[in-house]
Amino acid sequence: MPSGTAEVQVRPGVEDDLKALTALYNHYVRETPITFDTEPFTPEERRPWLLSHPEDGPYRLRVATDADSQEILGYATSSPYRAKPAYATSVETTVYVAPDAGGRGIGSLLYTSLFEALAGEDLHRAYAGIAQPNEASARLHARFGFRPVGTFREVGRKFGRYWDVAWYEKPL
Repeated sequence: MPSGTAEVQVRPGVEDDLKALTALYNHYVRETPITFDTEPFTPEERRPWLLSHPEDGPYRLRVATDADSQEILGYATSSPYRAKPAYATSVETTVYVAPDAGGRGIGSLLYTSLFEALAGEDLHRAYAGIAQPNEASARLHARFGFRPVGTFREVGRKFGRYWDVAWYEKPL
């Protein structure tokens, strides 16, 4: 980490993180088009999501915390790309960084950890959908070898307008 910033640790997400992870996600639900969820969640509503990301296997949850305070600074996941069996070797990845923790390299730390954890899994491709515009996310994904494969135009409606989603792909 650059000097002057607290040390960051990345670890698997655990059930004790549920309240903080829900609060972080709800910020993006309420304030941004980055997620197309439109109503905030309670921690109990998010529990199935957390439990669908065990410590091993292709669907992981990695959490970045401040080494001193243990405050959650962000998280990254790999999730099923689609439910049909032929998609089993593809995952959708995503990163969420706390609004006051941007620009510190946390997204890169999370993706490094996530892709290291996935290295031994039977996976062929990772996909990421990025609501437009989001240059920071596009740069992060490019750094990790994702390449643009197409854009779904006006695919989601939030905050009274339509948003495009650019899709990116990475070989695993």
